[in-house]
Amino acid sequence: MRPPQPPQAFDRERIAINVAKIKKGGENFEVVIDADKIMDYKKKIIDAKDVLMYEKIFYDARRGLEASHEHMKTVFGTEDTREMAKIILDEGEIQFTREYREQKRKEKWNRILDIIVRNAIDPRTGFPHPRTRIENAIAEAKVKIDDLKEAEDQVNGVVSALKPIIPIKFSIKEIEIKIPTVHAGKGYSVVQRFSKIMSDRWLSDGSWECLVELPAGLQNEFYDALNKLTHGDFESRVVRERS
Repeated sequence: MRPPQPPQAFDRERIAINVAKIKKGGENFEVVIDADKIMDYKKKIIDAKDVLMYEKIFYDARRGLEASHEHMKTVFGTEDTREMAKIILDEGEIQFTREYREQKRKEKWNRILDIIVRNAIDPRTGFPHPRTRIENAIAEAKVKIDDLKEAEDQVNGVVSALKPIIPIKFSIKEIEIKIPTVHAGKGYSVVQRFSKIMSDRWLSDGSWECLVELPAGLQNEFYDALNKLTHGDFESRVVRERS
């Protein structure tokens, strides 16, 4: 049987295709993804269908060749495309194009540098480190970043790697947060992204309370993210600020 013709978009944008792929039953299965949404999916903020560029399962996405439906049913035990896509996203390998990786890596490095420059000081002088000094220290420490983690998630790891190279410390705020039941699940992901959770508890009404610490310079962005998620329906209190 003649294989399906590749979608025209694939011909025009072959190098721009980002995929999740898995090998099962001796065959490759791939889905085309919106690379900008994969981290939200991994954090359980959005569903699998929101990540897919096409609700199709391919055996060669770059050529636009779809997998056999009969074979997929045998391998995955379902005919539901979304269920199969979820398995591929959860258990498979995420492959970004080189162009996308380079672009995002540059953006993340700039974001990480901005956060460190804004929040870090030299404890000997009490003054911020110049950006070039931090850049040079990062190069000397040979710091690597994770393509599948947000920049904010990686700041603490980068700072820890810099400590043997330059004297550096952050101004830290400890904040109490209370998020109501309806937003608690996704709110946990936002809080974890920006801060270190020091303690937390679930209340009898289903709401979630926690004590977190985060770089002082991220406080406004932290609140903005929580406001966007909860439409302002959360409580917060700064407990203390320390260096």
